Amino acid sequence: MSPTARTTPTRGRHRVVTDREQLHALLEDALLAHLGVVVGDHPLVLPVAFGVDLAGPDAGGSLYLHASVAAGWLDRAAGADVCVTVTELDGLVTGRSAFHHSMNYRCAVVVGRARLVTAEDERLRALDLVVDHMVPGRAATLRPSTRKELAATAVLAVPLAEASMKARAGGPGDDPDDVATGTWGGHVPLRWVAGPPVPDADCSTPVPADVLARAAALR
Repeated sequence: MSPTARTTPTRGRHRVVTDREQLHALLEDALLAHLGVVVGDHPLVLPVAFGVDLAGPDAGGSLYLHASVAAGWLDRAAGADVCVTVTELDGLVTGRSAFHHSMNYRCAVVVGRARLVTAEDERLRALDLVVDHMVPGRAATLRPSTRKELAATAVLAVPLAEASMKARAGGPGDDPDDVATGTWGGHVPLRWVAGPPVPDADCSTPVPADVLARAAALR
């Protein structure tokens, strides 16, 4: 990656990830993004579902964000510079001092001009990508969206070109004197775990293969 002045980390440089492939892997693993936008006189950070098209029309690929046309922040985000953060928490780091407690993580920060997707073909593809990001292959099994549903749904595209990523792994960086005290130090790995799919109360159809595969991949 080639961070700009806006995406160059100013501390913790030993945790900076420069391989864009690792950014792509994080976007594949993560299920939730947070969009930061200025609304009026205050900033607003919102959780959003997303999809990724590395071959999309935006520089570096397209990060698609799902939104509602009724959202009060949409007009402020479209055409403006926004910040999108994607984080995966991979572990709890328990040091031998409060100072050396930390977390293992992978975090990407993407800054760019948000574009409201208006072309029908691109918007439909983007919405399929958002669905398939949650459950791969799911979009092809669903009925087409209705005009009413599409009229109520907005999609923002953010270029992936201007991005930075940091990651931490392993145990604490304790001082030798603290290690000598015999206090336990280490880390607790964390990962996504999915339970068995739960059918809706009025559903008599067997759980489809795409949902079963997604649940199995998160165990």
